[in-house]
Amino acid sequence: MTSQAQSAPKRRRRSLWSRLYTWLTSMNLAIALLAILAIASVIGTVLQQNLAPNDYLITFGPFWFEIFNTLGLFDVYSVGWFVVILLFLLASTSACLVRNTPGFMRDMRSFRVNAQSKSLRAFAHSRQFDSELPAGEIVQRTRGLFDRLGYKSRVKERDGETLIAARKGGLNRIGYVLTHLGMVVILVGGLLDSKMYLKALNTLGVVEVETRDIPVSQVPEESHLPEGALAGFRGSVNIPEGKWGDVAFIGLKDGYVVQNLPFRIDVKNFHIDYYDTGMPKSFNSDIKLTDKETGEVVEETIRVNHPLRYKGYNIFQSSFGDGGSTIEFDAWQLLGQTGTHQELEGKVNDTRSFEFGGETYKLEFTDFTLFNVNPVPQAQQESLEEDGPAAASLTGETSEATDADEETGFLGAASGWLSDTVFGASSSGGKARAENVNFGPSVTFRLRDSSGQAIEYENYFSPVDFEGTRYFLSGVKLSTNAPQQFLFIPADRNNSLETFMSFYATLNDEEQIRRIAAELIGQAGQTDGREQEVEDSAARSIASLVGLFVNEGFSALEERVDQSLAERGMTGPGSEQARQASFRVVQSVLMRAYMETLQEQGVEEFDRRDEKFFEDALDVITVIPSYGSPIFVAPTSFDHVQSTGLEVTRAPGMFWVYLGSLMLTLGIFMLFYIHFRRLWVLIRPAESDEDGDSGRHRLIVAGTDARKNIDFDQVFDQFSNELQRQTRSNDEKNPPSDPDKG
Repeated sequence: MTSQAQSAPKRRRRSLWSRLYTWLTSMNLAIALLAILAIASVIGTVLQQNLAPNDYLITFGPFWFEIFNTLGLFDVYSVGWFVVILLFLLASTSACLVRNTPGFMRDMRSFRVNAQSKSLRAFAHSRQFDSELPAGEIVQRTRGLFDRLGYKSRVKERDGETLIAARKGGLNRIGYVLTHLGMVVILVGGLLDSKMYLKALNTLGVVEVETRDIPVSQVPEESHLPEGALAGFRGSVNIPEGKWGDVAFIGLKDGYVVQNLPFRIDVKNFHIDYYDTGMPKSFNSDIKLTDKETGEVVEETIRVNHPLRYKGYNIFQSSFGDGGSTIEFDAWQLLGQTGTHQELEGKVNDTRSFEFGGETYKLEFTDFTLFNVNPVPQAQQESLEEDGPAAASLTGETSEATDADEETGFLGAASGWLSDTVFGASSSGGKARAENVNFGPSVTFRLRDSSGQAIEYENYFSPVDFEGTRYFLSGVKLSTNAPQQFLFIPADRNNSLETFMSFYATLNDEEQIRRIAAELIGQAGQTDGREQEVEDSAARSIASLVGLFVNEGFSALEERVDQSLAERGMTGPGSEQARQASFRVVQSVLMRAYMETLQEQGVEEFDRRDEKFFEDALDVITVIPSYGSPIFVAPTSFDHVQSTGLEVTRAPGMFWVYLGSLMLTLGIFMLFYIHFRRLWVLIRPAESDEDGDSGRHRLIVAGTDARKNIDFDQVFDQFSNELQRQTRSNDEKNPPSDPDKG
């Protein structure tokens, strides 16, 4: 006797290729791929793509910047894993088409005239009843009903039975094919315009990525792509007014490659309009395009969303910037020979080197801004007018005086040199009144030392008026992700830096300060009958305190005085009196130095403006060592040159994407709104009754809807009832079937 295990047929083991093919065509894989692509597309939409790395670093910080950069989220549509998913989805959709399309086409053409009575009775929608009409009459009336309802039908006679099979809505099957084929066409079009081919060239070593910021003439040949090398690309180029270009820069990895163009673009003029807030309203470029091969010339003004199209290339207006404006500036020395300056010249996007203190510095001019319109809260203006820059920030916040400030006078505010702010922010909950103020032109530059460390500055050409008090502003970013802060330098009566720089030079001249201290000691009569050596020693001590205040600030001065009093063993009221006396002596020396500076400047009468200038100047002087630069760049004049930012694209895949989208739309419409339905009517002789009458015919009616739509319940009932009426079948054996059956 053979066991059941032995008698059971052995299960055929599927090959690896068969299992991979099944997995590739599975619905689970397609849904997973589409979900990942949807998430990636959301990221690409929310997160602005292809910005400068420093912008992302400032926004997200070093930790998240590294993670996002590793995942390629800053250029998500070109990152390798995104392209791989597209390829998998393309392969999966294509495999589904190959596997299912032949069957769907056969099913669409087939009438299934071989259906058996047993299978028809098992349908979820099935009825049967008897008719006394002849079989031929029943066939004729049934086909007439099918024709009226829009069904195509076929008749097959077999073994005394007649089967009428009908179908309609075959375009539903075409909808499946169009939907999947549309996805394939869209994916192919997207891949045509992607960087996949360019990345393959880079991987194979055919083209090299250039990472240096150098002129196009210095880019090596291996980083250039000849005309027509890429079927599709998206590049950009900045061209100053009056200049031309015939290349586009395509971002790749951490650098770029240069795509040579078959035409030359000349920028004749660039136009820009601004809103009252200083924001750009519109900008456009007058360009001339010259075909290198034919010499054909096309002149056109391009605007945002109104590109120039030429032989499959699209030239968009995308941005604008500085095209190499010339900047003339005074370089005031803050260390060494303070108070002196040189008249120099620089250029935006250019670098100027200089030596100072045995170290090499580089001035890298990065941008020029013609208009700086900013909302200035009223509270800030009033605070600046009353208390100076140390007491107000550009957020509208004012500092409250402490007991120590009241005791030490203006010296107590010396630490408030920078305001942590972004223009236009207000801490007053939106209640503070703000007025738009144009701060005038500014130049942005980086000062880079010999070690490569750089500090970014934004200096304004003209002093900014805060309710009658004018200041030269210098924005400072001490590190890449640090907020911008502002240094306020008071302007003198001539709206210049001369008085401040002269005063600062005097305070850094130890001999001058010692002389002033000695004169004050002599006037106070503190050394009557003493030796000259004692007087000189006192003058040196006072000069030392002044130097400490100038170089390290009030806190260092306060610490030195307290330390000196402690060493002398002074405590109690006597110690506090000596402490205040020391501060008053330093203040007197500072004031005398300022008065002498004014005399040198030709000022004859000392008024409230001069007093406020003195207080503001001290606020700034104590923090100059923290400014991070041995010079102060004071821009004086400029020759403005604008640059237009153009985006050059070639997108042969765009047509296929549009075509695929149309196919996808039509396919979805066919799938949802066209129903593929089948109906069968089987006519067979009925069983004889008790009287032996066998002239009747049994009708078995069955139907199915490919989508199993609930509306088919009503459609089937209406059809079967109408057929029963037309065939005069009044002896129904079975009621309408339960639609939930099966």
